[in-house]
Amino acid sequence: MSKIESLIKQTTVASAISLALLSLSACSDSTTAPIDEPIASTVTHIAPGAPGADPVWAFSGKTGIGTSYEPYSNGQYVDSEANPVSKVWFSVAQGILTETMFGMIHNAQLKELQFVIVGNGFVDTEKENTNSAIEYLHTDDQGRPLSLAYKIVNTDKDGKYKIEKHIFTDPNRDSLMMKVVFTAFEDGITPYLYANPHINNSGANDIASIENDALVAYTSADDSSVLTIKSDIDYVKASVGFVGTSDGLVDLADNGQLDKLYQSTSKDKSTVGNVALTAQYPTLKSNSYTVNFAIGFGHNKEASLNNANITLETGYDAVLSAYLGDDKHIGWKDYLASLTPLNNMSTNTADSGKLLYTSALVLKAQEDKTHAGALIASLSNPWGDIVSAKVGSTGYKAVWPRDFYQCAMAFLAMGDTQTPKVAFEYLKKVQVTAQTPGYEGTPGWFLQKTHVDGEIEWVGVQLDQTAMPIMLGWKLWQAGVLTDAETVNWYHDMLKPAADFLITGGKVKLDWNETKITPPSTQQERWEEQAGYSPSTTAAVIAGLVAASELAVLAKDAQSTLYLSAARKLAAELETTMVANTGDFAINQHAEVAPYYVRISPNGTPNSADKLLDNNGKTGVDQRTILDGGFLELVRYGVKNAQDPIIKNSVLLIDNTKLDDNLRVKYEFTAKDGSTVPGYRRYGNDGYGEDIVTGLSYAEKGNTEQQRGRVWPFFTGERGHYELALAKASGTLNSKTKLQLILTYVQGMETFANEGLMLPEQAWDGVGNATRYNYKMGQGTNSATPLAWTHAEYVKLVRSITDENVWDHYPIVTEQLSQ
Repeated sequence: MSKIESLIKQTTVASAISLALLSLSACSDSTTAPIDEPIASTVTHIAPGAPGADPVWAFSGKTGIGTSYEPYSNGQYVDSEANPVSKVWFSVAQGILTETMFGMIHNAQLKELQFVIVGNGFVDTEKENTNSAIEYLHTDDQGRPLSLAYKIVNTDKDGKYKIEKHIFTDPNRDSLMMKVVFTAFEDGITPYLYANPHINNSGANDIASIENDALVAYTSADDSSVLTIKSDIDYVKASVGFVGTSDGLVDLADNGQLDKLYQSTSKDKSTVGNVALTAQYPTLKSNSYTVNFAIGFGHNKEASLNNANITLETGYDAVLSAYLGDDKHIGWKDYLASLTPLNNMSTNTADSGKLLYTSALVLKAQEDKTHAGALIASLSNPWGDIVSAKVGSTGYKAVWPRDFYQCAMAFLAMGDTQTPKVAFEYLKKVQVTAQTPGYEGTPGWFLQKTHVDGEIEWVGVQLDQTAMPIMLGWKLWQAGVLTDAETVNWYHDMLKPAADFLITGGKVKLDWNETKITPPSTQQERWEEQAGYSPSTTAAVIAGLVAASELAVLAKDAQSTLYLSAARKLAAELETTMVANTGDFAINQHAEVAPYYVRISPNGTPNSADKLLDNNGKTGVDQRTILDGGFLELVRYGVKNAQDPIIKNSVLLIDNTKLDDNLRVKYEFTAKDGSTVPGYRRYGNDGYGEDIVTGLSYAEKGNTEQQRGRVWPFFTGERGHYELALAKASGTLNSKTKLQLILTYVQGMETFANEGLMLPEQAWDGVGNATRYNYKMGQGTNSATPLAWTHAEYVKLVRSITDENVWDHYPIVTEQLSQ
């Protein structure tokens, strides 16, 4: 069987194609035409086989993401001749270039680009047949990354060739540059570029063509984006086709030659589909050569081609220098240099600051450049390689105010005051008001999930997402980022309506969502899956109301006392509405009643047998059997003391590693120094993950009862914050215990970073089928990497330990609740 067959089979190729591939064996099939005896090519204008295989997205476990750094101009990204703004983002996974965006950060134009290598008796794909290594092109003397430019080296598993790639964007125009060095260790190695575009966030509506010695892709829409691939060495020949039916992979599979050449996939824009572009480059004879590629983007063919050409003409050295930052360009090294706390913070890491610097770069890279301040959750689509790309999907490339808050606080922690201010001001775009299209009901809450331009995507009401903008506003005011006058203006314009909603709730009607919200019962908690009384949500609501009360005093608003009294009332009711003292978990090892926080209580009656909702394939169970570390937010925000007995009881339950895997939360992993570090799942009975029996990705063939959510690395950071607060409260924080916090929790989070220093949403916990990817313990899964929240939590943890004080603690909450 050909090495290439597995790739083509993934795209649901017709059975006839699959049978043809069976005739091409790996490395030894005598039917493969020798490279020095080329078969004559036939050129046809229009490729057959529309629409091609059903399109999907790429693997979500990114080992790198990138974009150019762009400075603000009065809090916005303003494109000018003096300061051109490049709106191109890219990702790297499995050793190849994957989703690449242009325009807005969620607007994908390319699914993946890789090289196919044909040699004597074999056809390889980079993704399937090489071992990959990645490193940063720019690092300081301590190995800390200075830009999001990557060097990727892919080596043939049989030792016959090597491909080295340098990938980054051009900060002066809408293009990506890739320098490629092909090295052959035997004669007859021929490289082919293979690109699968997904123009304007869909892979089902594309047209591909060969024009102006370039590979071009676009859609039939008048306002289509255009992608153009050019190189500084002419290709030998090129072709376009439909994926799985007439593309270059299919052509190469039958005889190792690109001999069925097509100039276009559509005669008059009437034929569209899932297309691919393939170009052959010169054959190597135990030597090497370098090719520079540019992928230009534009809103028409001329602009796209022009961007690609100018990037190539500017040259590798000049473009890379501008990307890093030089005497003519503000680049990534300049941004890092502006983050003055980073150097001191690096001394409180276990890797000399490598992940800290990476996190700073990654967080800033995940901001849109059309809508300044729009911070997304992740530059990925969870389990993307099984998610249909027939229609547009933002995946995690969207705004959630909760993730947004975590990132804004991380920017503040690392010394960036501009980005969180711009981000805070952006939030007005996603607040529900009388002007929100299609909305009826009480205003003030913040939309669950939106595109970066504010387009509504999901419409659930989550009270923590309404509280956190208030909390952020208070923090920015306290830090002096917002002046008193600015704070008062934002209080009246955005924060007061949010605080009012936290008290009164009200009727909501938007899209499918028609309900009545009665705080503190939330329609959705922070995992967007259950309704009721949530400790983590209520912690944010209390903190938000206390913050609002102080902002109201500043604004001379008499509502201040109302907000404060509501917060005190909620704090007093916690044990009634969210603490269980019945059931098996409420009895400790001494047969004594030990009250604890439940994950969520649907009706605010935690001692009853009320069941949670079915979710992610899992059947809902008794609320008292589901543990969740969300109660730790009560300590972080200042609602509860770290030594509170119920908090400590709840921690003991979370730490119980003898529970059945379905209900167990804590798992242990091995750090680089050989020590054991902790990891935690979201909650027991979590189904947001791979199937433990079949190994299928989440919901790959529909939800199943055997799906299982894995460990989320940012919980290691949340626990580290709690342990810091506990050490402070108990008077045990000293140099020795501080070092232990670093080695356990900071190093713990570093343990989950992949080879590109990207932190994942979920990491493999060793339970069940290791899936088609044969995951190792602690390895990030195909859920979403990098997750901005995870990087933000890491930054905040390092800052907290550096300061010896929890970074996003609200002392005003503790003060006001104790009166």
